[in-house]
Amino acid sequence: MNIRSTFLAALAAVGLVGSLGAQIRITEWMYNGSEFVEFTNVGTTDIDMTGWSFSDSGTGAGTVDLSAFGVVVSGQSVILSEASAAGFKTLWGLGASVVVIGGNVTNLSRGDTINLWNASNTLVDTLDYADNGDAGGPRTNGTSAWTELANLGKNDATLWTLSSVGDALGSWTSLTGGFIANPGSYFAAVPEPSTYASIAALLALGFAIRRRRASKA
Repeated sequence: MNIRSTFLAALAAVGLVGSLGAQIRITEWMYNGSEFVEFTNVGTTDIDMTGWSFSDSGTGAGTVDLSAFGVVVSGQSVILSEASAAGFKTLWGLGASVVVIGGNVTNLSRGDTINLWNASNTLVDTLDYADNGDAGGPRTNGTSAWTELANLGKNDATLWTLSSVGDALGSWTSLTGGFIANPGSYFAAVPEPSTYASIAALLALGFAIRRRRASKA
């Protein structure tokens, strides 16, 4: 059982599975070098991204069609890249299971906005960043940025950090170019000890609740 499955098992034990609902979030980006944006289903419900779209600060809903992502299952990460899908996968050594939409020409700049729209043209996530401006955040020039699960959806780029080889998300160097990122693998992270402690506490609480219910039956 991986870390995400273990965590969901803990939530299930205390009856919280389902409260996370359907949530797709921006989980990684790089604006230059090997430009891409990663989106991850961090909720507990599979989501059909047919009709969803991406835009930057100068464009609106429908700019870049994300329908080719199809159904994104809980825990899955998908990629929108400037390079072709095949080229991006080769560069990062990704397998066939990682879904990539390539050829994005709505390019990100050093300071920009990443917008994610659903099929109803409702903005479901946005991230403003400008490493040389008020929005703040890291400069993702050849190195991607990511943030912890608790910070997703907050639109605060100052909470994001540059990837480094072997970091908490297992970032690695691209086969050529010397770029550093972890595309397609947000939930492959090895949790910090505090995360293990939280999971253990949730599981213990869940088991206690179930025993109490059983004793009253």
